[in-house]
Amino acid sequence: MAERTDSNQTAPAGRQPARGRPRDAGRDRALLEATVQVLQESGYGGLTTAAVAKRAGVSTATLYRRWRSKEDLVVGTAVRWASDLGPQPDTGSLEGDLAVLLRDKAGTLQGPGGRLLHVLIGEAAHNEALARVLDTAIIQPVRDRAATVVRRAVDRGDIPPLKDSHVLADLVVGSMVSRLFLTPDAAHAGTTDDSSSGDAAVRELLPFLLRALGAQPC
Repeated sequence: MAERTDSNQTAPAGRQPARGRPRDAGRDRALLEATVQVLQESGYGGLTTAAVAKRAGVSTATLYRRWRSKEDLVVGTAVRWASDLGPQPDTGSLEGDLAVLLRDKAGTLQGPGGRLLHVLIGEAAHNEALARVLDTAIIQPVRDRAATVVRRAVDRGDIPPLKDSHVLADLVVGSMVSRLFLTPDAAHAGTTDDSSSGDAAVRELLPFLLRALGAQPC
């Protein structure tokens, strides 16, 4: 991705331009966190790079050395938070693998990634670039993990082969979004002082997803 610079000077022929100091990971994180905060407060239409830079405590020049536009900034933020989902551990059972996937997705939706998803869902309807990042950075990682869960379960003989393992990802994302975003009162029902709405959603959804895959909870 080309970076915006603050100078029109070009490097002499045969010389590579100086790269400067390495990027500061702390500033990167501060800018990404500030982006989520400003998006939550003002929406995509109200977000400006100046507001994000001010919230992060850096100059706009610092921001533009990393992202050349507000769209690039939002896309980069989505990719950063989606990467927190991580790999799918092998628990040795379909129920265990599926529970980990559900808990991880619940954790993502209840954190910065969830606040970002709220904004992207609304904006993606008329912004093709954000629609693509919604799929590739947020939905596709869940699809990949769901495919791993299904493959292991079929190999163990826990469930019959599925024609399309991505349907599990659709069930996980759809049910979690519904419970945590659209019907939060239902997600909070049955919680205790030691459990979150995400925990409650996992307990409620896990048996139904297992049955949908042709298995029964242990």
